[in-house]
Amino acid sequence: MFNDARIPGIICGEPVYRFAREQTVVNVAGAKMGGQPGENPTTLCGTIFYHGHKILENEDNGTFNRKIAEDLINRQASLSEETGNPAILHIYAKTGKAFQKYLDFVEEIWKGPLILDSADFQTRSKMAKLVSEIGYADKSIYNSVSVGMTESEENALKESDVDSAIVLAYNPADSSVDGTLKILGEKSVDGKCGLIDRSRDMGINNLLIDPGVMPIGDGAGKAFRTTVVIKSKFGLPVGSGIHNAVSSWSWLRKQDKISNACCDSSSAGLQILAGGDFVLYGPIENAANIFPVAAMTDILISEAVHDLEVWPSLEHPINKLI
Repeated sequence: MFNDARIPGIICGEPVYRFAREQTVVNVAGAKMGGQPGENPTTLCGTIFYHGHKILENEDNGTFNRKIAEDLINRQASLSEETGNPAILHIYAKTGKAFQKYLDFVEEIWKGPLILDSADFQTRSKMAKLVSEIGYADKSIYNSVSVGMTESEENALKESDVDSAIVLAYNPADSSVDGTLKILGEKSVDGKCGLIDRSRDMGINNLLIDPGVMPIGDGAGKAFRTTVVIKSKFGLPVGSGIHNAVSSWSWLRKQDKISNACCDSSSAGLQILAGGDFVLYGPIENAANIFPVAAMTDILISEAVHDLEVWPSLEHPINKLI
């Protein structure tokens, strides 16, 4: 149970609650993220072309099985339409050349928002430049702004037209909840201004906060409490890739596929129950498991906050599936 005295800014000390602070709602290409729990449906972000994805033929060149990729994207779109949970296509690319091919393919079949992601900062910078050149910046979300950003990457993002980003609020010097708050709103570990102001200086108007997820056993659960605290203190949309905590659990990896799928899906529901506005649910293949869990959790939360005068949006799962 959440306790008002420990987490200021929450009305009602029940497991489902209403924030006293006004909550920002971010709209990226029709996907609305933020607001009070029970107000807007949770946005679900499935990753495609990730490292090791079986549909890839060559990660460097960006060649892949187009038929399977199209089926996966269409499946996510169909589930989003059916449940009311907005969907984002999370594109991972190893190189700028690969991203160009992915984007040429995706723009023919996907009209929703995109997350731009890569392990290489130069590739991320190229992604931001490319979507700006072709007029896709307003539907693109940069992943991510963090304390580890180089000046070169900052300048590249600032020079692009991208104005939405995930802010990775991981503090390598202090992974506690307080450590996360410090790098968001105060001077960060590298002596620069906090990540919220730093993001806005780069032209980012739509901020989506990711508290970062540690492995199970090393503090993964803090992501849930941090979600509540960030929304209470800053009023910004929050979400995470909580599935990473599940996939890091060595005991679970020894279990059967059904057990793994159950834990992976339920982790998304837990993030939503903690006040999450979006979930980076990992491989897009898991959409069929994640969307029903998210829709069910959204419905239950909407019912729970009815007495707190929080009304669900028209596209909310409670209005589409009940």
